[in-house]
Amino acid sequence: MFYSLTCLNECWGTFSVRRQEDYLFQIRHLYRLAGWWSESGDTLAKLVRIISGSHCFVVAVKEPERILGMGRAISDRASDAYIQDIMVRPEARRQAIASSIMKVIVERLERDGMTWIGLIAKQGTHPFYCGLGFSEIPGAMPMLRKNEIV
Repeated sequence: MFYSLTCLNECWGTFSVRRQEDYLFQIRHLYRLAGWWSESGDTLAKLVRIISGSHCFVVAVKEPERILGMGRAISDRASDAYIQDIMVRPEARRQAIASSIMKVIVERLERDGMTWIGLIAKQGTHPFYCGLGFSEIPGAMPMLRKNEIV
């Protein structure tokens, strides 16, 4: 399968409004497929902020303009970065798309001087990330602060 990898936050402003909107709908759909977003509360405006605020936001695009997968990294832009939101459409999995996205993100982070690159692996994905050079952090446990809606 042929696809191209694009760092959206670097070229977002060069896209037509129509293409931006189309990409936003496709990316929102990926977030919803993964179960990370719900129908309410997660807007396209929020997604624009996520893309522009990411250190890099990479999409795999198959012509004509179908997004097959995505991934992004956030960082302090000095030394530390976190990779998150790696997702590939179910029908496009097992074709090395996620690996390609990860490689582009890691290369970009390393080129930009990030010396500590972390991520939280979803249960069952550990072998995938180990195959890309990641390992468990001894003595560490991922934690999350949940906001209570009052």
